[in-house]
Amino acid sequence: MASRNLLVLGATGGTGRSLVEQAVAAGFGVTVLVRNPDKSPSGVRVVTGDLVDDSAALHAAVAGQDAVISTLGVGQSFKSGHLISQSVPALVAAMRQHRVHRLVFTSAFGVGPTRQDTPLLPRLFIATLLRDIYKDKQAGEQAILTSDLDWTIVYPVGLTNEPRTGRYRVGEHLSLRGFPRISRGDVAEFLLRQVEDRSYIRKGVLIAPQ
Repeated sequence: MASRNLLVLGATGGTGRSLVEQAVAAGFGVTVLVRNPDKSPSGVRVVTGDLVDDSAALHAAVAGQDAVISTLGVGQSFKSGHLISQSVPALVAAMRQHRVHRLVFTSAFGVGPTRQDTPLLPRLFIATLLRDIYKDKQAGEQAILTSDLDWTIVYPVGLTNEPRTGRYRVGEHLSLRGFPRISRGDVAEFLLRQVEDRSYIRKGVLIAPQ
């Protein structure tokens, strides 16, 4: 595969780090936008700045890319800080300005149309402890859904730090039970594949273990 330029957002998180590692190994030219360069992965171009508050840094990171993959999230926090609802419109605008069309965006199962595939117990957590997080994700995704980008929104089930297996199932709808969980490495693998795979252009796709 010819080298392609890829911007990874959320590169210091668990899924983001796995994604960067796999992308570098696959020959991508990887750029990361991070607030703290000391936490940035190795082997990448680093742009330092805040996605929401530093427009110059965001545009510097987006310019010249072939695709953007976002694994943005608030980690273990139950408070969104409006991260997604504030960052996504800025990202979409920057991508449009620099004519970067491909966006692969990581969300969570239970957001938007995937709610109907979410088992009862996770739904209860979403409606209570995770309510603010999910409200923020839903609001942010509207800027993607109404854009003219070639977007794919990926909805992973619960994430673990177990090793990548390469064994998972994907689809716009999946039959799920209990509290399904999948490794961050497997999610990262699927995210990276979407840069070239056009099967889910302008679609949402669930990913869960086999």
